[in-house]
Amino acid sequence: MRERIFEAVKAVKEKQPLVHNITNQVVMNFTANGLYSLGALPVMAHEPREVAEMAQGADALVLNIGTLTEETLESMIIAGQAANQKGIPVVFDPVGVGATQFRSESAKQILAKVDVSFIRGNTGEISHLAGLEATMRGVDSSGHYDGRQIIKEALERLKVPIVMTGKTDYIANDDTIFKVANGTELLTKVTGAGCLLSAVVAAFLTVEDASVHAATAAVSYFTVAAERAAEKTQKVGQFQIAFLDALNETTIADLDNRLDLKQESVSLYGV
Repeated sequence: MRERIFEAVKAVKEKQPLVHNITNQVVMNFTANGLYSLGALPVMAHEPREVAEMAQGADALVLNIGTLTEETLESMIIAGQAANQKGIPVVFDPVGVGATQFRSESAKQILAKVDVSFIRGNTGEISHLAGLEATMRGVDSSGHYDGRQIIKEALERLKVPIVMTGKTDYIANDDTIFKVANGTELLTKVTGAGCLLSAVVAAFLTVEDASVHAATAAVSYFTVAAERAAEKTQKVGQFQIAFLDALNETTIADLDNRLDLKQESVSLYGV
């Protein structure tokens, strides 16, 4: 698995995939700069009259509901269906789902009308999306959770592969769970770190046929880069810049030396 991760990192930097982001207004600049630092290419197009064409020209699509409106919801569904028609991966980031009825209903619409390749969210978001108990404060989650059990139950209910981020990150489909224990608490102090990770996952999905391996490679690279940035500074503002640098500079040797990865087979539905 480690070799597949290393190959995926190399492939992303060589391919420079174009990732179309219909994302929230708070994180657009950070997401674009993070994708450039990784070696991918960003585009941010939200207008309903052009999103289908933009998605058709992209290598992957991210749908992020952080600053949701009726118009952006329409754009997401149009772009998602265009991406499905082309056969490119779609990553759904249900930011703050559960905070309001509109947000929750919109998330259900997207999942009903778009064939999503991966969902990327924090523990509270994934729990709420799957109809499990969760507490949301604004767009953040609170509470203590058994991450492994939540992701298993969410997979059973949503039937979509999942990246669930937290102190330990879980990446899973219906037969495998990967756990990545890298990263730094500073990621929780930077607005849009999770949103950027969704875009990074989308970029990696363009270069690896097995989506769960691609998403695991994305989380691995992202969190190891964050660790390297945290070693340079513990100041939040400086960390954000150091992290962008680390996304560009982290090497395969860094990954090999630092990666804390575990894998287990999982049988859903009690089998």
